[in-house]
Amino acid sequence: MAKTMNTQKIVTPSAESLASSARAAQKGGLPPVHLWNPPHCGHIDMRIARDGTWFYMGTPIGRFELVKLFSTILRKDGDDYVLVTPVEKVGITVDDAPFVAVDFNQTDEGLVFETNVGDFVTAGADHPIRVVRDDVTGEPSPYVLVRANLEALIDRKSFYRLVDIGEEADHEGERWFGVRSQGVFFPIIPAEELS
Repeated sequence: MAKTMNTQKIVTPSAESLASSARAAQKGGLPPVHLWNPPHCGHIDMRIARDGTWFYMGTPIGRFELVKLFSTILRKDGDDYVLVTPVEKVGITVDDAPFVAVDFNQTDEGLVFETNVGDFVTAGADHPIRVVRDDVTGEPSPYVLVRANLEALIDRKSFYRLVDIGEEADHEGERWFGVRSQGVFFPIIPAEELS
């Protein structure tokens, strides 16, 4: 008697079906993507460029509302970025960080960053700033944590403004130049390299 195998094909959802599921899952505020564990449905042809532009099938997504919607169901699993709904999970490509911090304000609360998708986050212990320097050029790439392992690359104009308000302080036994927010010092560059 021959056995028959169930060869059910996994279908990768489209951007439209993901958007529909994301809208259905939203009830004010961010969806609880950290609680969802649906089956992985493969990789979708969606990419977030270093400048924060979202692409679908090689074409920029021109509707801000759609980009913002997708940003609410974005999650980082290990080194992979996925869009998650209660019923499906698909991988996407992120060139650097999924968000870009396009501006900030210095307030009594601290440094409040605004992202390209309209999120606001105050740098501090829960939302640290970190700077990675290119091994070859030494060029800094500054980031601020937005939520659950998702960072925003701080754009160049905002980074220059941060440098303008920076200060020197002791950090881990050395003198550093950096910025302070919510009482936390975030190192940017060793002070000796400023000379």
